[in-house]
Amino acid sequence: MKTVYTGLVGDVGGTNARLAVVDSTGRIRNPKTYPAAEFGSLTEVIGEYLETTVGRQRLQSAAIAVAGPVVDGEIEFTNLDWRISEAELIGAFEFHGARLINDFAAQALAAPVLDADDLRVIGPQIRGAQGAPILVLGAGTGFGVSMVVRTDRGDITVPSEGGHAGFAPYDGVEAAIWASLRRTHGRVSIERLLSGPGLYALYRGLADVRGVAADLKDEKEVLAAGQQGGDLLADETLERFCEILGSTAGDIALICGARGGVYVSGGIAPRMADRLASGGFRRRFEDKGRLSDYTREIPTSLIVHPYAALVGAARVLEQMEGSLL
Repeated sequence: MKTVYTGLVGDVGGTNARLAVVDSTGRIRNPKTYPAAEFGSLTEVIGEYLETTVGRQRLQSAAIAVAGPVVDGEIEFTNLDWRISEAELIGAFEFHGARLINDFAAQALAAPVLDADDLRVIGPQIRGAQGAPILVLGAGTGFGVSMVVRTDRGDITVPSEGGHAGFAPYDGVEAAIWASLRRTHGRVSIERLLSGPGLYALYRGLADVRGVAADLKDEKEVLAAGQQGGDLLADETLERFCEILGSTAGDIALICGARGGVYVSGGIAPRMADRLASGGFRRRFEDKGRLSDYTREIPTSLIVHPYAALVGAARVLEQMEGSLL
């Protein structure tokens, strides 16, 4: 029997565009990843995907998670030279409806429905406050932040551009790195350190502080050298990255009142899963002075599901179904 596909879901960041179809049972099928740099537009990527996956079969709707703020149904990507609107998607592919959603808002929608196997607990096993907000954040090409408010009528996402909030140094080492970045960039945002490029900026900053040579060429080399061992500066960079991520997650959890739990996602954190679990992240997450007792009761987890944003986008399709009837 031929499979009937009802909708398209996507997760489009600064580096990759991930697309999949959803069948009549709500299951995500045929996920594929495309390097964004190899395409001139999102419609070009979607066109190629649909042609190779569903052919002439028309899909009813689309929900695409995108890296950046969605304003009036349109997105100009923060870290990618693309623009797209919901109206353009409907016109190009004859969808009955289309929805653009911030990529971390999609991840936040996914978090409450992920299975235990899709998560790795960071720190102690804690049960979050029932009905309290949930926070999802993480580093990739940039730094994403979103939350979910639990209500009697369902989960409501609150997307944000929290990655562009100001970075707060924790100690003298981080203050020196902040000062160096300020001389170069002016204002120093969280994303200047917690992102792929930020990882390399952190590596170079630590090299200056320690008075040693920064021999590695980019963040990929830093990540590889730190994981392999033997390179003290790369190792320190990864440790410090996890600690800064912990501090930032704790700060934003305080702002959002995210007692329901904090979930770490993005392209970088899963590659540092063991380091995140080793203590530095959680120690800095909890270290909030007079409010340490508050953050100590918030569970933290790493999302290891490879397509969490697609899961969230599929939930958006479910919400759209009623309005398309």
